[in-house]
Amino acid sequence: MLKGKVALITGSTSGIGLATAHVLAEHGVNIVLHGLLDDEAGRQLAEQFNQQYQINTLFNNADIRQPSAIANLIEQTQQTLGDIDILVNNAGIQHTERVEHFPPNKWDDIIAINLSSAFHLIQQTLPMMSKNNWGRIINIASVHGLVASKNKAAYCAAKHGLIGLTKVVALENAELGITANSICPGWVDTPLINHQIKEIAEQKQLTIEQAKYDLITAKQPLPEMMDPRQIGEFIVFLCSDAARSITGASLPMDGAWTAQ
Repeated sequence: MLKGKVALITGSTSGIGLATAHVLAEHGVNIVLHGLLDDEAGRQLAEQFNQQYQINTLFNNADIRQPSAIANLIEQTQQTLGDIDILVNNAGIQHTERVEHFPPNKWDDIIAINLSSAFHLIQQTLPMMSKNNWGRIINIASVHGLVASKNKAAYCAAKHGLIGLTKVVALENAELGITANSICPGWVDTPLINHQIKEIAEQKQLTIEQAKYDLITAKQPLPEMMDPRQIGEFIVFLCSDAARSITGASLPMDGAWTAQ
């Protein structure tokens, strides 16, 4: 079903993005990997994908805070792999601090990477999708696109904005064979979270397992983190014909966090 299509996944050299790239590649999708690796490390990762999955893979480490860098990323993708069929806006950064102390440069970077880059990428890929009468736009929002937490002003603002953007894109393209949806994960087992758990364990003199349990269940009834691969598998479903009527949705994968 998806074999031969082209997917651009931002922030796909680790975590959710990398897991999603592997899952889509298993289905024969050609992949644009994007992330903070240097050129050589990125080239090696792309070659690994080519050999493992017998697909075509491109790596680009564009600074997606810059619209000009995004334009170059899109141009390189078209020249190398063709039109983009699947766009996964996954790249994101975080900084936690009270509003009155929040550094303006951190606010600007979080909004640029977590929200504005998605707008620019969507704007530049929609013409390709419209021409081909098929497209899938999946924005990795967050449970924090639906509810808030203290000390996360920029992150919550960006993720709430991403959900609003998703709805508008879905409405404007509903008759063109293009769907746009937001996935809203809760706790996901990534290196960033595991570092946070280690710090909590050291500070409170807890075992890693107890620190993990305490962190998760403070917000989420399901006492386990999600494997990033589960998000990739959900994205495959959203790309399928069975999901063609799902558009404009904000889809929690949050262990009942937002059910409370």
